Amino acid sequence: MIPIENVSPEADVLVARGIEKSYSTPRGKLQVLSGLDLTVKRGTILAILGTSGAGKSTLLNILGTLDHADAGSLLIRGWRVDPRDARELARFRAKYLGFVFQFHHLLPEFSAEENVMMPLLIAGESPVRARTRARDSLAAVGLSERWEHRPSELSGGEAQRVAVARALVSEPELVLADEPSGNLDQQSANALHELIATLARDRHQTFVVVTHNDRLAAIAHRVLTLESGRLVGTD
Repeated sequence: MIPIENVSPEADVLVARGIEKSYSTPRGKLQVLSGLDLTVKRGTILAILGTSGAGKSTLLNILGTLDHADAGSLLIRGWRVDPRDARELARFRAKYLGFVFQFHHLLPEFSAEENVMMPLLIAGESPVRARTRARDSLAAVGLSERWEHRPSELSGGEAQRVAVARALVSEPELVLADEPSGNLDQQSANALHELIATLARDRHQTFVVVTHNDRLAAIAHRVLTLESGRLVGTD
């Protein structure tokens, strides 16, 4: 891990307190998150580990305002998340958050470039400016020559890199990623890890990453493990 003291102290980007989440199943209530607390500082990389089914993806969805907790509080950039205001949440996500899902979720009818442009267009960016920024973001993940291709014309690893480019194109303050290098070959994964480290260091972007990749965890400032509904580990 990167020593936390090497990062300039900044305001907390994300503060979660007492997060609870459960689901109803045929066998009864399944408690996934239980009184979970988390604080993440600006410009840091947090890696979250845990066994399959521990609730890591559920946690990311709650932290990214894509799902809501049954109880507890969530502040992002000092803004208290209110799941009842869906329209305001959508605007907030488009402006400040970036997402890399375990499966790329690209729109099949659009090219790589158009997929990457989407967050910018939703945020009100002009098409000309959005196109330029999309191509820059694709170049950053090594896909400068594939911007015209649709998802069906890309390999799984290339599609995942398009998803990463889409997450980063608006330069969000907080990026939440679920196994971002899981579908990549080693060379592409290493390049992505280096890009994440550079963005955290130079642009003070913040990353919360769920991963099983030891090399990705090694670049993190903090590594925590989700066990029994809570995050455990040392800073």
